[in-house]
Amino acid sequence: MGFFSKIANALKKTREGLGKALSNLFSKNKIGDEFYDELEEILIEADISINTATEVVEEIRAEAKHDKIKDKQFVIDLLKDVLEEKLTEAEIPEIKYPAVIMLVGVNGVGKTTTVGKLANYFLKNKKSVTVAAADTFRAAAADQLTVWAERASVRIVKHEEGSDPSAVVYDAISSAKAKKTDVVIIDTAGRLHVKANLMEELKKMSRVVEREYPTANFYKLLILDATTGHNAVNQAQVFDEAVELDGIVLTKLDGSAKGGFVISLCGELGIPVMFAGVGEKLEDLELFNPEDFIDNIV
Repeated sequence: MGFFSKIANALKKTREGLGKALSNLFSKNKIGDEFYDELEEILIEADISINTATEVVEEIRAEAKHDKIKDKQFVIDLLKDVLEEKLTEAEIPEIKYPAVIMLVGVNGVGKTTTVGKLANYFLKNKKSVTVAAADTFRAAAADQLTVWAERASVRIVKHEEGSDPSAVVYDAISSAKAKKTDVVIIDTAGRLHVKANLMEELKKMSRVVEREYPTANFYKLLILDATTGHNAVNQAQVFDEAVELDGIVLTKLDGSAKGGFVISLCGELGIPVMFAGVGEKLEDLELFNPEDFIDNIV
């Protein structure tokens, strides 16, 4: 099953909710002021932020007015185009090697699982991988990561529970340099985005990578649970301020009925979605495709 099929299944709830609302809108309203007001409300209901929803509707209104269009399909196609433009405002970076990828995020979003999926993704692309168990806070976190590392058949560097996460990062980087490993994936402890001391710990780990491996391409990815909805934008803002995020990995897309926040995230914060988790299996992680995403929610 390719990305298109997987993303279609994952976004089924979002598509059903938004599609039904749009069908009802077209059936009862002619295209005019009332129509556009209700369209804006529908987009906000799908967890697109008020600012982004307003911008999208104004662009559609201006284009439709300019071309004197009253046709439903034209408006739908225009809506897709405008939403896709918002999604692609933030350019997805190309991963270059050697690469160090640090995963950050709040508790319970699926970071450790994503480490395993990312490791598998790079292995499929013929790259060697080492994972660093820098979540030394959560009980048995390293054990859980070891299971994923074994499933993906990659090396793991870990210390005892309670040790300094930056020391784990240091050892993983040293090992990767010695063995000329293509990719190092760092798992970090989940942290509330309001805790300044935990954010300082992330900054320290970042400094270790930058100091010890300046020739590596360093990517800091935020893991976001798609069911979080628009609150994810607040999370992204704080993590971005702390470590300057390069991208986002979306998890649990199949459990979300409101995938619209992704559009606000890219358009307003300028942070691209790089990967999407589209299931629970090791191979259920794909490069994010903005066009497929929009086609499957509208």
